[in-house]
Amino acid sequence: MQLMRIKIMTWNELIDIEKDQPYFIQLMNFLDTELQSKTIYPKKEDWFQAFHLTPLESVKVVIIGQDPYHGKDQAHGLSFSVKTSKLPPSLKNIYKELQIDLQITPPITGDLTPWAKQGVLLMNTVLTVEESKPYSHQQKGWEIFTTKVIEVLSQRKNPIVFILWGNHARSYKKWVNNSNHLVIEGPHPSPLSAYHGFFGSNPFSKTNDFLEKHNVSPIDWRIK
Repeated sequence: MQLMRIKIMTWNELIDIEKDQPYFIQLMNFLDTELQSKTIYPKKEDWFQAFHLTPLESVKVVIIGQDPYHGKDQAHGLSFSVKTSKLPPSLKNIYKELQIDLQITPPITGDLTPWAKQGVLLMNTVLTVEESKPYSHQQKGWEIFTTKVIEVLSQRKNPIVFILWGNHARSYKKWVNNSNHLVIEGPHPSPLSAYHGFFGSNPFSKTNDFLEKHNVSPIDWRIK
């Protein structure tokens, strides 16, 4: 994959470039066909929600997920986030670590929009999924687009924290090749791995320490 060399100033600029690429055209054709007979999550208007809520110039932190939740009323375009109080196991563990790290009482809601509005890009590497079929839209083209996103962010001068939980997210580390940024790696917060190094890893305080060190306002991780 060729590294992005054009200076991208907004997410819309990136999308405008990519939408004419053969892989992206093929991806959209695939999704149009799938929508005719299958239920796809999140809703079409939310496929790029992470980018609408967190403009490129505002990005301070990136939290990479894999693909959207595949159950009804869960995915809404932000990694790990749901708009309900019925929390998925991984998000429950993220909230537990938030309490361990910063003594923040776990929120009732799973909606992470307040993080996104502060500059936390909550991006899955695959932006859609078929209902009840996890990983069903892998290798359809989304990974090419989201890798371009990481490349664009890596080239920026302003310091950014990349939080990579689990092997899948960590595979994107190779696209972050700018010493201005901080990469925080760790186990995935899923119940299968959270007790193998995720709990007690302090990613939230480490992120804020780095931002403050570089004169960037820290993230208020509380969900009110």
